[in-house]
Amino acid sequence: MTVETLGGYLREQRVAAEMSLRQLAELAGVSNPYLSQIERGLRRPSAEVLQQLAKALRISAEQVYVQAGILNPDDDQVRSVELAVLADPGLTEKQKQALLAVYQSFRAENASTATEQDESTDAPSTTTPTENPTDVRPDDSVSANPTEGN
Repeated sequence: MTVETLGGYLREQRVAAEMSLRQLAELAGVSNPYLSQIERGLRRPSAEVLQQLAKALRISAEQVYVQAGILNPDDDQVRSVELAVLADPGLTEKQKQALLAVYQSFRAENASTATEQDESTDAPSTTTPTENPTDVRPDDSVSANPTEGN
């Protein structure tokens, strides 16, 4: 989602809540000009600001995060990890974004590895098992008489 689309979404939510720009800015704890820039797509708000806006608008912060492209809309398990990171007050905004980037890269790497493994198990085998001649020693010959050689 683009910054402009996020701004439009937030504007729609504000209008639906019958709030002025000034009222929402005050409730969310941001400046009026900053909120205006967000709605016009000129600024990309942090996850914390999005959370404050969602609270002021009385809408789900999770839905705002999905609209902002911060959360994956398809996977509840992934979303819960991402939400936990975003909700942690002990992390800075940069740390949250770094953690999410690392987490998403690990998931993407694991998904591609799993796909490669699936493709390799689906492919027909082109090799046939053969006996390695070096594994057979002359001493290993089987005698017809079990008592022979004792």
